[in-house]
Amino acid sequence: MTAPIKTAGNEPGAPATVSPAKKIEGRSLGQIAWTRFKRDKIAVAGGVVVILLILLAVLAKPIEALFGLDPDALHQDPDILDANLGGLPIGNWGGMSWDHPLGVDPLQGRDLLSRAIEGSWVSLLVAFGATVLSNTIGTVLGVMAGYYGGWVDTVISRIMDVFLAFPLLLFAIAISTSLQGGAFGLHGLPLHIMVLIFVIGFFNWPYMGRIVRGQTLSLREREFVHAARSLGARGPFILFKELLPNLVGPILVYSTLLIPTNILFEAGLSFLGVGIQPPQASWGGMLNDAIKYYQVDPQYMVVPGLAIFLTVLAFNLLGDGLRDALDPKSN
Repeated sequence: MTAPIKTAGNEPGAPATVSPAKKIEGRSLGQIAWTRFKRDKIAVAGGVVVILLILLAVLAKPIEALFGLDPDALHQDPDILDANLGGLPIGNWGGMSWDHPLGVDPLQGRDLLSRAIEGSWVSLLVAFGATVLSNTIGTVLGVMAGYYGGWVDTVISRIMDVFLAFPLLLFAIAISTSLQGGAFGLHGLPLHIMVLIFVIGFFNWPYMGRIVRGQTLSLREREFVHAARSLGARGPFILFKELLPNLVGPILVYSTLLIPTNILFEAGLSFLGVGIQPPQASWGGMLNDAIKYYQVDPQYMVVPGLAIFLTVLAFNLLGDGLRDALDPKSN
């Protein structure tokens, strides 16, 4: 006679209970990348700063209305500006007070905090718009050059070389100067913003194009592309349904590194006086105005310079973190 099976927690003769196995859940590529990204605290901090900057730019007008900030208001208070010094701020702190936490600009007495907030949406709008334009052109032409090869690759590559050899700064100055009056039914600030987006985005697409082309040359020899061809898929389907989804990572990473470059370029054009025109506030324009008075009012240069520095640094840190998180070879 066979003895009954005895198991822990069961009476003699009772059927044995088997603890259910722990279910193994798969993770998507996005979940894996997010887990890697969270480990990089510096990149997370950069991402938080970027989100705050975007919110500040989007909510710039409501914030100004809520707190009664006017970037163009002139404060000629004698407690702030010294008439004997030609209107320069009193003391060495740029007219800083409770009413003007970051001080005021020389001569006119405009509040620097409100002008820095106003300039944030201008700089980010131009940078994001130019990045979207350059990425769209560069991605489409780059993936076509890498996939089709032959004469298509030769023509597109030579066009890239021409654009890369073009004196972009001189051309941007010439276009911005010639279109100051009005063009395409636009005038004033909308015209200046559209011109900057076009000049920066249209002439910077080869940088994205070369990256996408190089990635496509590697991806087109992968098994999933050969499988799509064997099933009868044509070129456009393979380009936009098979290759482009696998290029999202490099495009996203390079975009975060291209945005601060565009911010600096816009600031440089405004600094030269051919970008955003006064009285509209912009970080580059504020730096241009500060050149004349930095010895007697350094605060006027510190505020826009620090804004540009923090923005560029935050985007670069975010880009480095995304690059490591989206790298399938990283641990």
